[in-house]
Amino acid sequence: MTLWLKVRRVQAVILPAIAAFILITVVAHDQYVRLPSLLSAGGNRLFLLQLVPLILTSTLAHSLAQAVPEIETTARRNIRAMDMTLIATVVTAAVLACLAIGALTGSQEVTMAGRNAMFLTGLMLLGRTVSEQAATALPVGWVFAVMFVGYRDFHRPWPWAVTLHPADFLPTFGFCLLVLAGGLILHTRPHRV
Repeated sequence: MTLWLKVRRVQAVILPAIAAFILITVVAHDQYVRLPSLLSAGGNRLFLLQLVPLILTSTLAHSLAQAVPEIETTARRNIRAMDMTLIATVVTAAVLACLAIGALTGSQEVTMAGRNAMFLTGLMLLGRTVSEQAATALPVGWVFAVMFVGYRDFHRPWPWAVTLHPADFLPTFGFCLLVLAGGLILHTRPHRV
């Protein structure tokens, strides 16, 4: 267990990433910038919290990439189950922190950040089935695509731009949960060589 914690860099990387996520969420909960839109004449309002889940997805991708398959296949403990527990713990901590901060500040964007962390983590895990590089690139690419082409017009996101949907829109929450569950299920399957 201690070796797994060191290899996955839980104390050195994961815990500071969770702390940074929470700190930035508290500080930037209502900060936004206007970006040009590629599809409409108006600009897009982008809350900085759209970017914050990338701290967690990139950190988790880095942590999971530290795996040593030659050793882990012969381990007595179920390493994939431990990885799943780590992922679920990080996402749960992010969602609960965002719900608490959102309740204290009255900010819907904070609640969206927790939901988006679920979705982007699931996307990262799905990307890992293709390659380690896709694990980091896919969530980042998604966020940047949503930034520039996610709105039909000002304040109306496209249906595919789930990270821009209102926090209280339950079908989007369900979809994000489904993507995370799909990523976790694929993560438990044997890795390719």
